[in-house]
Amino acid sequence: MERIGDDMMFEEILSRLPAKVVCQFKCVCKQWCYELSTPKFVLIHTRRVSNLLQKKLLSLNENTIVVDDIISGNLEVDTRKVVTFPYDVEPSFLIIIGSFNGLILLCIRRTDANELVLWNPTTRRFKLISDDYFSRYFGRHDDTGGMYVDEHNDLKVLHINCFAGAVTARVYSRHNDSWRKLSFLKGCMLGSNFYSWSHGIYSSKTIYFTVSNYWIPPGECNIVAFDVISESFSILRFPERIQASPCQVHFLTISNKLHGIVVKYSDELTAELQCSHSSTFGAAAKDEYNSRQ
Repeated sequence: MERIGDDMMFEEILSRLPAKVVCQFKCVCKQWCYELSTPKFVLIHTRRVSNLLQKKLLSLNENTIVVDDIISGNLEVDTRKVVTFPYDVEPSFLIIIGSFNGLILLCIRRTDANELVLWNPTTRRFKLISDDYFSRYFGRHDDTGGMYVDEHNDLKVLHINCFAGAVTARVYSRHNDSWRKLSFLKGCMLGSNFYSWSHGIYSSKTIYFTVSNYWIPPGECNIVAFDVISESFSILRFPERIQASPCQVHFLTISNKLHGIVVKYSDELTAELQCSHSSTFGAAAKDEYNSRQ
């Protein structure tokens, strides 16, 4: 054991264990509790877990929160488990804003004030991160966000709010336990109540959002990209092959690559899965936005 060393023990052995087992090992001693709670270990562990074939599907039902196992692409209903939320609140008052490496970002809708919570359903750990800014109504289509880890291994939470035609972007630092306002695109009209924002999808150091207008003009779709390194926004052009009006586009990641599900309305409803490399969007960054000014 002495020849193995702490780095080998924590980064190469314990980081390969399930999250519940890691939590149990925190009770060994104070040093183990500290080492297993560092951002470095958490990052290594989440990366290893994300590569496993077994995935989890969390669903908010009317009165319960259930977790199903997805093994090799198949939903194993027999393994369904009911989990409890750390707060005494009905699941119908919860809104999932985003997820990242096993963490879930939720909003609790209350009559007096809204609360933003980081929650790990596996370990049952949670952290309340909202401040006085959230003491107002939370809109399902007006508020969105995403999560990422910066170059200093600090977990960041991006929150976007659309109100009175303006877009306000803020970022939360888990290390500093504080919020900071970001600059959004000037002259952008995506804060109008005609637009609906999707949840953020993380891929290749970028968080992508689809912003759709179902009113005037109908079927207008935009891509808003947030670069996690520079913490800046840009509007990207959809590849010409998926241009359709009206249509819906939903982003997801498959094997760490950005994909889009394109839903088109014609005589019948059709859906296509498109693989969109980040470089394809990056080459067209800001071109569409600049052409509108």
